Amino acid sequence: MTGTLISLISVFIGILGANLFGFFKKKYSFGFTGNTLIGVFGSILFIKVFGRLGFNPWYIMQNETFNSWLFVINCLVSFLGGVLGLYFLKKIYFIMNKKAAN
Repeated sequence: MTGTLISLISVFIGILGANLFGFFKKKYSFGFTGNTLIGVFGSILFIKVFGRLGFNPWYIMQNETFNSWLFVINCLVSFLGGVLGLYFLKKIYFIMNKKAAN
């Protein structure tokens, strides 16, 4: 597995997290396309911010070995990034629409 493949898997897991959260919590959904875009950017943002702690794709593949624990943490952070990205953007959407209606 290469660092690029791990990055693509992370983005896919972020998409999955955002779409699952939107499916189960209809109030927070932007539709399939919106959830997918938010999942991509939320996943990338969380991995870039928190990946500096040592679980980004290049640390996972350090010295041509695969560290499975770092990969699991990476997947969890990607999933969480998709879910929290969708949650916070929908909260911002609600706040902006409430102020526009007043």
